Amino acid sequence: MILSFLIAFLLLWLFHELYSKRRNYPPGPIPLPFVGNIIPMIWEAPGYECFRRWRKKYGDLYTFWLGPTPYIIISSYDLMKETFVKDGDTYTDKLQQPFTEKFRGGKFGIIETSGYFWTIHRRFAISTLRDFGLGKELMQQKILMEVEETFKEFDEGGDQNVSKVIYKGVANVINQIIFGYRFDDSKEAEFQKLKDLIDIQEKSFLSFKLCVQAFAPGIGNWLPGKSLDDIITEKRDDYYSFFYQQINDHRSKLNFDTDEVEDYAEAYLKEQKRQGDTDLFSDQQLANMCFDLWFAGLTTTYTTLTWAIAYVLNHSEVQKKIYEELDTVICSDRLITMADKSRLPYLNAVINESQRCVNLLPLNLFHQTTRDTVINGYQIKKGTGVIAQISTVMLDDTFLRIRFSLHE
Repeated sequence: MILSFLIAFLLLWLFHELYSKRRNYPPGPIPLPFVGNIIPMIWEAPGYECFRRWRKKYGDLYTFWLGPTPYIIISSYDLMKETFVKDGDTYTDKLQQPFTEKFRGGKFGIIETSGYFWTIHRRFAISTLRDFGLGKELMQQKILMEVEETFKEFDEGGDQNVSKVIYKGVANVINQIIFGYRFDDSKEAEFQKLKDLIDIQEKSFLSFKLCVQAFAPGIGNWLPGKSLDDIITEKRDDYYSFFYQQINDHRSKLNFDTDEVEDYAEAYLKEQKRQGDTDLFSDQQLANMCFDLWFAGLTTTYTTLTWAIAYVLNHSEVQKKIYEELDTVICSDRLITMADKSRLPYLNAVINESQRCVNLLPLNLFHQTTRDTVINGYQIKKGTGVIAQISTVMLDDTFLRIRFSLHE
């Protein structure tokens, strides 16, 4: 009797897991109980190939499961434009994962927040960064200064670790914007500590165990070794101690009687005082904004630049064409500036192709619908996770281009 009941229960559970729970969503790969479709993504790391394969099998719209949670995957440029551009308000909200909320200490930052809170801080960040010269001459000067420092490093001769030099140059630009200083020799230990923290975090979250713990905690928490919670607690304190120290140092030295600001932290603290709202403009939110600007800005820029250099180094014909264009247009040893952009079409094409090939995010940011909607005839309920899977667009076989991709 008990055995019959257990068998019946198991069959009903499998029916639910493999069929029933999927019937109201667009067809997609069959999710395994507990883990969903995590295993193919990790097995074929970083995940590009399984998403390409699923697009060929299921089309531009399908459902992908991370643990017990379904996500609607949008895999074509045209459908992304129809949803995230033409109907953007329906997809503005983010779907924050429990483990990132624990790392941040709540719903903070700008990458994973939504609603009024996200709108206010996004607007403030864009306005402040523009005031500091984003896209203007002032920002260009900061970047060119680091370019010259990079050239000095390379001019010393001998073997050079290109990625290390590029990494520090990018970090210097970002840290000047956020905290107003660059990592010179006196700040080398501070820079190295931050770099080590970022390296540890990237390596940790690429492991199979932590991916399962993050997205399928029901089974992941039973795996041996350090738990995701343990790692989050360890690294969170190291990260945020640096940011809180910077915030306290800025506050102690800041002249609140003037409107002049030197960096993002100063601008935020003055806005905090003007608002008189330590909930909306809290120190914890500032620390998380610094984390977002630091981590997201540094990792993406550095990775793109180093891969672009690698692609060009492995394609001598591309190097030759870039050199010929620069020799014709620049005609000197002066540094290239944004004013030259319109006269360097081939270099622009190489930069764009590099970004396509680098294809940074195997799995894009998690959004969720703000209201009930319809995508390609499928009813999608409010609060459903939606992902614009950019990697499949970047690697689209129907995209015609002159390319030097190492993927093909």
